[in-house]
Amino acid sequence: MHGIGQEWQIEEITLDPPHQGEVLVKMAVAGICHSDDHYATGDGVMSEQLAAMIEATGGTIPEMFPMVGGHEGAGVVEEVGPGVRSVKPGDRVAFSFIPACGTCRWCVSGMTYLCDNGAMMFTKEMITDGTARRHVGDENLTAMTQLGTFAEYAVLAEESVIKIDDSIPFEAASLVSCGVTTGWGSATVGVGTQPGDTVVIIGTGGVGINAVQGARAAGARSVIAVDPVEFKRDSAKFFGATETVPSAEEAYPLVKELTAGVMADRVVLTPSVLTAELLAPAMMLTRKGGTCLMTAIPKLDINIVPLLLVDFIQSCKTLKGLLYGGMNPRASMPMLLSLYKNGTLKLDELITKRYRLDQINDAITDMREGRNIRGIIDFDQGPE
Repeated sequence: MHGIGQEWQIEEITLDPPHQGEVLVKMAVAGICHSDDHYATGDGVMSEQLAAMIEATGGTIPEMFPMVGGHEGAGVVEEVGPGVRSVKPGDRVAFSFIPACGTCRWCVSGMTYLCDNGAMMFTKEMITDGTARRHVGDENLTAMTQLGTFAEYAVLAEESVIKIDDSIPFEAASLVSCGVTTGWGSATVGVGTQPGDTVVIIGTGGVGINAVQGARAAGARSVIAVDPVEFKRDSAKFFGATETVPSAEEAYPLVKELTAGVMADRVVLTPSVLTAELLAPAMMLTRKGGTCLMTAIPKLDINIVPLLLVDFIQSCKTLKGLLYGGMNPRASMPMLLSLYKNGTLKLDELITKRYRLDQINDAITDMREGRNIRGIIDFDQGPE
């Protein structure tokens, strides 16, 4: 993608060989997540006013475009650079969209989702040595979250790849790269769901549908899925929702009735884009002492939101933000894949449609229009 508002283009790019601590991967499957679309719509790009404010205080803004998209995927290691120890050629791998180093203050405290490497997710340079590996013509390319899975090959930092068992299908491994792990974690460890809780999930796309699965697995008594799209509400029932409604406003009387006026113990916000207007009704759905978790990403320049502040104090509510559902991908991905293997976690059923790489814009359109829970790019799928 070359800029905001443009479609994805299929182009030949040049990849440098892997350097110290890097891995060359041949992609097998890539997932289509709504976060991939934030850069076409401009939701994930700072306004000129916000960028000017950051630069005025000494900060720097990375140049996003041109960008190789994609941050969910799985494939096979083709080549490793010097010093790589965790994988070897022929290994099957999935990816982490935060290349956690494992040694910084945040990683050793168990908060790998806050690793300082995350600050370089949208730079053209590698986290390994600060130089670029991807090029189109004479321009260096950004790879989304240091991955860029919408490409047949990728050169990645070792920290971005996680070895998986040979028995795991690439499709399943791709899904746990982001959407499944983020959603599951949000509704379990992220929001603190306890057995018997009432949990509301607002937005049941690729992340929210897995929040539904996570809430039920954590022992929630009631899981209310909120989504304006009927297909997604029907899918939520299949994945474990006990009730569904089209909007947060319509959820209020239902939750009030189900809880005898107490309201929901946990509310998880997983819409495609988090709007400021959604926070007030979400907090009204949250009980006294309850927690409302923001997982979805808002437009970057939202800085004023309508909230009844006295409600925070008098009702002792928590409004919380969290990346990756609070999960550690190196521990969480194998755990989730083991649940998949024993039939506890539904992954295959998440895939609505498969696409070739040259159908990427069709896949994005289907996602925008609510026709998919998860679309995937199958790199082994030949031309029609």
